[in-house]
Amino acid sequence: MKNSKADSQKNAVNTPTLSKRSLSAHAWLGLFVSAFMYIICLSGTLAVFHQELERWEQPQIPETSEVDIAVIEKAYDNFVETYPDETEHMYVVFPGTGIPRVVVENDHIAHFVNPDGSLGEVEQSHWTKMLVDLHLYLHLPKSFGMILVSAFGALLCALILSGFLAHPRIIKDAFRFRRGGTGLQENIDLHNRFSVWAAPFHLMIGITGAYFGLATVLIGLVSQAFYAGDNQAVLDELFTPEPTLEQPLQKPQIGRAMEYIERHNPEGTPLFITIHEPNTPGQFIEAYVKQPGRLIYSENYRFDIQGNFLETAGYRDGDPTKQIIFSMYRLHFGEFAGIASKLLYFVLGMMLTVVSATGINIWLRKRKTTDVINLWWPTLVWGTPLILSVSALLNLFVHVRIDLFIWLGLVAALVVSTRQQNVQLWVARLKQTLAFSLLLFIAAYVVKAGSAAFTIAALQINIPLALYAAYLLARGHRQITLVGNEGRQVNQAEST
Repeated sequence: MKNSKADSQKNAVNTPTLSKRSLSAHAWLGLFVSAFMYIICLSGTLAVFHQELERWEQPQIPETSEVDIAVIEKAYDNFVETYPDETEHMYVVFPGTGIPRVVVENDHIAHFVNPDGSLGEVEQSHWTKMLVDLHLYLHLPKSFGMILVSAFGALLCALILSGFLAHPRIIKDAFRFRRGGTGLQENIDLHNRFSVWAAPFHLMIGITGAYFGLATVLIGLVSQAFYAGDNQAVLDELFTPEPTLEQPLQKPQIGRAMEYIERHNPEGTPLFITIHEPNTPGQFIEAYVKQPGRLIYSENYRFDIQGNFLETAGYRDGDPTKQIIFSMYRLHFGEFAGIASKLLYFVLGMMLTVVSATGINIWLRKRKTTDVINLWWPTLVWGTPLILSVSALLNLFVHVRIDLFIWLGLVAALVVSTRQQNVQLWVARLKQTLAFSLLLFIAAYVVKAGSAAFTIAALQINIPLALYAAYLLARGHRQITLVGNEGRQVNQAEST
């Protein structure tokens, strides 16, 4: 009896508590995913403003909030005449998308539309597309990259839950902030504060992010289990199937379709029109119309090629499952309340980015060993925005594989970091280099864009960049001064 009691006490002592087990799992899981998680979070936070960034890349394009159907039909005719090549889709993009410009495009090329209906400049948003692709696919092949990034979304949810379990005092500690010392307490307090304050947002981002890639996997599993492997049957249950038509070949009557929408959905905002399978008997028109006060991306109106109404997709008033699925995009990217929701998403996204960075900072400062990881991690944290800044500068003058430049630049930065002796000094120099690269970019941007650099399309991005550069210069100078003072104090102590 005594032995049994002693054994139970011994087992109780040796058995890790839930808190300790969760802390260990949290640390190892966080170490594994944090590098890519940081890149995904940072790029996603910046990509919240992808529409503003597209305008910023071509600030000279005339902007309008008006939709003139006669002008659009003329531009469509000009585009088809200029590009008669075969394509599976034609698009007309309206200012309601958040970019106050009209665009006509096919699957290969896009043109802005001039006020008189002629074709304007070719749409070129190489840097913005690179940034969005970095967030969505990590520049990997899209089918694989989307699944991988979505898996990180699922892991983010696991990190949040394990973090709460691993830190029983996290709610209480969320209202503490201690500065000074080695920086460990500051990182812990930032990590805890941002983790608690923005936890609902972070969970929502993780869940919606996981949906985009893992939905493909789930559809495959459901189709195998219930639809004899027919993926299209599952898709038809979730999304309204396309109509099957046989019509004489003729020009799509866009104006007639738009008149129907104006009569039956006057409160809606047209986003864009797609002509599916143009120049075939099965071609049809589909209009995407944003609904006020709703999270769904749009309600879709379908017409035959003569502009006769066929059906709606049922995303506004149909099955709740469809409404939820069609709301994922706006929930994930914050496109539902104009600039206000975007600014909120930017702040909350930066919180998540800081959480992913400070989590590894805490682990590094608690370690009893120091190795190359202590240099690599801050290099990744500050080198990533630096390489993004340099890539934007490069994109002003030459068109290269920006995605390849990003990854090669990060590798080069990591290699250079291994030769550094002082981590704090190295980080301060990275901050100052980032500041100088941003200022150099703005100067080059003004030289290239000329008067267009002073339009709202340009200033709404360049002014925040200049302010951030000024902040980094001051912060980096202060950090270098502190490092220098500490070095002089050490030297004086050694001399005495």
